[in-house]
Amino acid sequence: MTTGNSTDTSRAALFEHPIVRVVACGSVDDGKSTLIGRLLAETESVPDDILDYARNTRRSGSTIPKGEVDFSMLTDGLEAEHEQGITIDVAYRHLYLPSGRRAIIADAPGHEQYTRNMAVAASTADVAILLVDATRGIRPQTHRHLTVCAIMGVRTVIVAINKMDAVDYKHVAFEEFAGGVRAAAARFDLDEVEVIPVSALTGDNVIEGSGQMPWYHGPTVLEALTSWRPSAAEDRSGAPFRMPVQYVVRAEDFRGYAGTVVSGTVRPGDKIVVNAKGGTTSVERVMFGDRDIEVARAGQAVTLTLETETDVTRGDLLVAPPEDLAAEHFPRPATAFAADLVWTGDEELRHGRSYLLLAGSLAVPAVVTAIRARRDVVSGEEMAARTLKMNDIGHVEISTDTAVPLDPYTLSRDTGGFLLVERVSRDTVAAGLVRHALRRAHNVVPHTFTVDQEARALLKSQRPRVLWLTGLPGAGKSTIADALEGRLHAMGMHTYVLDGDGVRTGLNKDLGFTPEDRAENVRRVAETAKLMMDAGLIVIVSLVSPFRGDRRAAKGLFPEGDFLEVWVDTPADVVVERDPKGLYAKAKAGTLPNMTGVGQTYEPPEHPDLVVSGSGELATAVDQLLDVLDVVDVVDVVDVRH
Repeated sequence: MTTGNSTDTSRAALFEHPIVRVVACGSVDDGKSTLIGRLLAETESVPDDILDYARNTRRSGSTIPKGEVDFSMLTDGLEAEHEQGITIDVAYRHLYLPSGRRAIIADAPGHEQYTRNMAVAASTADVAILLVDATRGIRPQTHRHLTVCAIMGVRTVIVAINKMDAVDYKHVAFEEFAGGVRAAAARFDLDEVEVIPVSALTGDNVIEGSGQMPWYHGPTVLEALTSWRPSAAEDRSGAPFRMPVQYVVRAEDFRGYAGTVVSGTVRPGDKIVVNAKGGTTSVERVMFGDRDIEVARAGQAVTLTLETETDVTRGDLLVAPPEDLAAEHFPRPATAFAADLVWTGDEELRHGRSYLLLAGSLAVPAVVTAIRARRDVVSGEEMAARTLKMNDIGHVEISTDTAVPLDPYTLSRDTGGFLLVERVSRDTVAAGLVRHALRRAHNVVPHTFTVDQEARALLKSQRPRVLWLTGLPGAGKSTIADALEGRLHAMGMHTYVLDGDGVRTGLNKDLGFTPEDRAENVRRVAETAKLMMDAGLIVIVSLVSPFRGDRRAAKGLFPEGDFLEVWVDTPADVVVERDPKGLYAKAKAGTLPNMTGVGQTYEPPEHPDLVVSGSGELATAVDQLLDVLDVVDVVDVVDVRH
C-alpha cells in the first residue's frame, strides 16, 4: 500500500476516484463500531447533535461514563442493535478524508448468521478494514470474513489488531497475530495487506500515531485509508466498455437506452455490440440528463442513442465490439458457468433446484447443476461437498434457461456478480461470482425443428400436459396413475407414466434418498416429462417428491397451465397399515433412515391444482383427474376388441 504520493497524484486520484468504499468486518465485539465511530467523530464527519446523543445516551451494560462519546453508537442503525449491544444490520456512514475524498464505510455485522449482510457490503467495497481482537486472537469468523473479502474482489485489506491496550501494547502479541493474518491472506493472493496495531477505545493509531507503541512505524488507520489508490486491475476506466441497459426511454421521435457505465468509456461515434443479440452499431448521442456530453466514464449514469434501428431491451449488455477486445474480454452469451457462491439461504442448497438469477437488470431462471467443492474458511482448502449450508462458500456449476452475457468477476464486478433468489418467496439465498463460462455453454446450440410440440399434439388430437401426483409412500399414487392411464388409453389418448420406482431402476439408479439426491431425482424426472410433453404426450408422474421447493422447481420448467400438481392425500395411519413394499416396517426397525414421513419430512402442497383421496374410491379419483385434464370419457371402458 502506498503511503506517500505527490500532490499531483493525490489530485488525480481525487478527480478519478472521489469515493472510497470501505467494509469494516470482524467477529462480534472486536470493536468495529467503536473504531469507525472514532474515525467519524475525530474527522468531524458526524453532526453535533449525533455526537451529543452519543455522549448522553447509554445502552444497557455500557461502562463508558456519560459525557464521554460512546463511539460505537455512531454507526448502529437499528433500535434492536442498541438493545442487544450488537450490530445485526449493515450501517453506512460517510467519512471525509484529509485528502478531500469521501469514504463510505459499511459497518458489517460480526455474527456468523449475518455473513450474508457482510458479503453484500463487501461486493462493492474497494477496501476492507478487518478487526482482530488482541485478547482473543484470530477466530473462524476472521477467516470467513477474509475469505469473503477475497472472493468478492476486495484486494486491499487493512487489518486492525484492536484492543492492544488490553495486552499492554506488547510487540510480540502484535507480531503473532499479524503473522497469522498475513499467512491467511497469502492463500488468496492478497498482497495489499496493511496490519496496524490499534486501540479503538483509547485512539492509539486510529487517527494519530501512538506513543504507547514506539516499535510500530507504519501508517495509522486514517492514513492508510487516505493513501489508498486503486491498482491497475481495479481501474474501471481502463477496462473494456460495459453498460447494462436498465431502462428503454421512449418519447416522440426519441428512443434511448439508459444505464450506468460500469467500465470503460463511451463517446458518440463509438462502435458497440448489443451482446446478447450480436450485430454492431454506432453510438449517436451520449446524454447526461437532458444534455449531450462528449464522453461518459465508469460510474456515470447516461442515456445512449444509436445510429441504426437496433433491438435493445432491458437487461441487454452494451459492450465494445469483439475486434477491439482480447477474446477473453468479450462476454459471449452462455448458458453454463462455473461460479463461487456465498450461500445465505436458511435451507441448504440442493443441486437441481431452480432459482432466479439476478444480475443488474437481468433476471433469468437458473439451476445449480453441480456442487464441485466447499471451501474450508480456516485452511482455505476446497473439500468435496454434496450441499452448502448457510454461510458456506462453495464452487458450483450453474445453468441458465437462456444464454446470458456474464463476465468473469475478476474482469468486472458489475457484470460478473449475481444473486440467486428463491422463485416463490423471492428470498435471496446466495451471492455468486462468475469464474468463467463453461466451454459446453458455447458448443451446445439447440436446433429448431420443423415438427414441434403443436404439430405433434395436432396429429394426436390432444393437449399435452403433465399431471404430477405427489404424496406419502403407499398413498396410492401408482395405483391411481395406472387406472388413469387405462381410462385415457381406452379413450384413444397417447400417454406415458413416469413412476418413482421405475425411474430409479434406470434413469436415476445412481441416486439415493438424501434431500439433495431427491432434488436431482425430481429435476431429472421433470426434464424427462418435459421432453415427453414436447412429443405430444399426456404425461402422468407418480413420485413422492417430498419437498415443496423441488416441486416448484419442476413446475417452473413448464408454461402456465401445462403442469398440474395433484396431492394424493392419504392419512398416515392408512399408508402405514398398507405398507405395500414393507418400507414403513424397515423405517420402524431403523434400517431405512431417509424414509419419507418417518425419518424425513413430507411437505404437502400448499396450493395444489387438485387434491384426491388415496383411501377413497379409485374410480372417483380417476374421474376427478379426467375433469382437471378437461378430457371427456366418451368410450367409458368399452372393450375396443369389439
